[in-house]
Amino acid sequence: MNKRSRWGLGILLVLLCLVIAGALWLERQKGAGAGEQALKPHSIVTSISGDPRTSRSFTWFTDDAAAGSVIQWIKGAAANGFEGGEAMEAAGSAAAIKTGEKTVRGVHKISLTGLTPGTEYTYRVGSGKPGGWSEAQTFTTEGEAEQGFSFINVTDSQGETKTDFELWGRTLDKAFSIFPQARFIVHNGDLTEDPTDEAAWRDFFEAGKRWLTRIPMQPVTGNHDEIDKNADRFGAHFMLPANGAERSNPGTTYSFDYGNAHIVVLNTESNMDIQTEWLRKDLSATDKPWKIVAMHRGAYGGSSYKKAVEKWVPLFDEFKVDLVLQGHNHEYSRSYPLRGGKVTGDGVAPVTGRQGTVYVVTNTSGPKFNEKKDDQWYHKVHFQNGVQMFAGITVEGGTLTYEAYDATGKRLDTFRIQH
Repeated sequence: MNKRSRWGLGILLVLLCLVIAGALWLERQKGAGAGEQALKPHSIVTSISGDPRTSRSFTWFTDDAAAGSVIQWIKGAAANGFEGGEAMEAAGSAAAIKTGEKTVRGVHKISLTGLTPGTEYTYRVGSGKPGGWSEAQTFTTEGEAEQGFSFINVTDSQGETKTDFELWGRTLDKAFSIFPQARFIVHNGDLTEDPTDEAAWRDFFEAGKRWLTRIPMQPVTGNHDEIDKNADRFGAHFMLPANGAERSNPGTTYSFDYGNAHIVVLNTESNMDIQTEWLRKDLSATDKPWKIVAMHRGAYGGSSYKKAVEKWVPLFDEFKVDLVLQGHNHEYSRSYPLRGGKVTGDGVAPVTGRQGTVYVVTNTSGPKFNEKKDDQWYHKVHFQNGVQMFAGITVEGGTLTYEAYDATGKRLDTFRIQH
């Protein structure tokens, strides 16, 4: 081999080595990128699980079951505060959950306590490693003596596809455009069509992330959230009060206070007898003047759920519950004020003197509508408009104002309750 040939062969070998090295480098970069993506938090939601004046809870998922659970927070709207060494940091819990035949994801939960009432905070959650943090978000704790507040009520987002959940997201967007100071969201159940479909859960949280990362969401268990008495996947996505009925699935029965209101969440899918005993104790223990109950299958909705009427309505009457928020029927309905199975008001004038409980279903915030059922004796307002809906509920001292809107911003119903 002459000298020129040896030089040519050498150059070819060098080029081949460079190509191989480059390919290996690209492969490592892809692996590093995939690793960072697996650490990236998604399905982030904040909830009330303790005193909303001094605590806040957070749940998120990752695609890496071994990822850490870390939160950093700082007072004020300081998006860049995490780089200045002023942020506080805490570690939460992490667990692995199998979401497919071979797919295991990480479930991350943490509750912050010792917060200052009426204060805005900036936070981020993640693994604690570079590339493993969420975007910075803010939240605000309840004020020390907050008597006036609003909250959003929605139900039955119940989607399967990204397009389905875009409807739910737009419904929330409109709700907060009309009630920008709403302090929390009550969702009356059937969040997704199939609780084992993790892609649908991810679409649910993604469509609402503008709000769910900042405003507490308090979910109710529906018949598409608990199936055959199993609500594990529902419970995995939220950190909720642990003060519910014994033998109920975690996160499916609970109560919490906000301002001068006591809100009770019931599970119509299982354990109703023990819940009845718990409900009596819970309602008898509160000193809050406003009593609101949320459940999925309606005692008096588009149709009437007999078990709820028999077991729970007598307690609503005894303890003079003001308002019952319901779901399931995928149509809008509002009852007259009711007490003892009888109409106690005309449904037009404000409900006064705790004369009766009003039962409502805010249609649906998702893609599925049912045909309007026959009107019943308890219906004051009952219709099917075929458009997603929500309600804004405002408690101001001795007056509760309920306003129902469709997702275009058109108000379709309103009433008041006065103490």
